[in-house]
Amino acid sequence: MKERILQICAQVLPQIDFTASDRLVDDGILDSLSIITLVSELSLEYGVTFDLDQLEAKNLNSIDAIVETVKELQEAGN
Repeated sequence: MKERILQICAQVLPQIDFTASDRLVDDGILDSLSIITLVSELSLEYGVTFDLDQLEAKNLNSIDAIVETVKELQEAGN
């Protein structure tokens, strides 16, 4: 799953190196528009819905956090 999410990230936001930081949101690498774009693609790919709670920096700051959030959403049937 991590590799596929990295592929999606690279396709949607090729200007961002998702493996180079674990503070993507905190450091302003991911802004609100890029978050919405990314979340939309992940929602389509994995059939999950991100609630406002999942759009917190801690869930999007790194590729590992993004993968974990998608897994949690899948397990919750969201």
